[in-house]
Amino acid sequence: MILGGTYSVVLPAGGFAGWTYLNRTMEAQKTAFAGQPTVARDVAHFRDQIATARTAADLVADRRLLTVALGAFGLQDDIGNRHFIETVLDEGTLDEKALANRLSDKSYLELSSAFGFGDFATPRTVLSGFPDEITAAYLERQFEVAVGEADPGLRLALNAQRALPELAAEDASADTKWFRVLGSAPLRSLFETAFGLPSDSFGGLDLDQQLAVMKDRAGPVLGSDDLAVLADPERLDRLIRTYLARAEIAGTATATSGASAALTLLGSGGSAGTILGLLYA
Repeated sequence: MILGGTYSVVLPAGGFAGWTYLNRTMEAQKTAFAGQPTVARDVAHFRDQIATARTAADLVADRRLLTVALGAFGLQDDIGNRHFIETVLDEGTLDEKALANRLSDKSYLELSSAFGFGDFATPRTVLSGFPDEITAAYLERQFEVAVGEADPGLRLALNAQRALPELAAEDASADTKWFRVLGSAPLRSLFETAFGLPSDSFGGLDLDQQLAVMKDRAGPVLGSDDLAVLADPERLDRLIRTYLARAEIAGTATATSGASAALTLLGSGGSAGTILGLLYA
């Protein structure tokens, strides 16, 4: 429904029932979400003006362009950190010492790579397909935010549905992919719940021990301890269903607070990355 010009995602129930309904009505709800006046205006402005942004300074100087740019990568809460974002964009991704390469939150790396200000003499903003690429990502990520306002657990499920196939396809070792999960609060929360792991005590383990536990628990749920299998939609669906079922069964502050804490970082990961640095050693 649209109340006061703001679309509220329709979810008649939470958990698995809500997930089933959401997937059945996804396209219609996404269309309604994109039709909000503010969202539609920001998307139209981005389409019309992004080609004029030839430098990182141009982009951060236009708040509406920056809103869409950051929102496309889940970094919307960094809208006030313009100097930091400009540095991330200016330094690019080709130099291993570039800021985007040193931040553990790889959303910054994706942002910098997508715009290309620090990597190419001519940025990607002038490419004909660029507006479609970024606005599609913006609408996808911000719809997830809207879902999270109705049900935080379903936002974690949507995030996993989008992010895990990308992770599965990465040209990286199996252990590296698991470390990506362990380093991502939203994905970590989903796996901990799906695998029945107590987040407090599990988080206190040595990182190599956490990796071993995750791989051991993956077998019964995924049929493999290699996350590459999540390129298979059926195995990904099994993981998400297991997460939702366990979260519903728990139905306690543990499951709810775990999702809420993860969503705090999912929704403000940019700010956390800015304030804490989160640099690799």
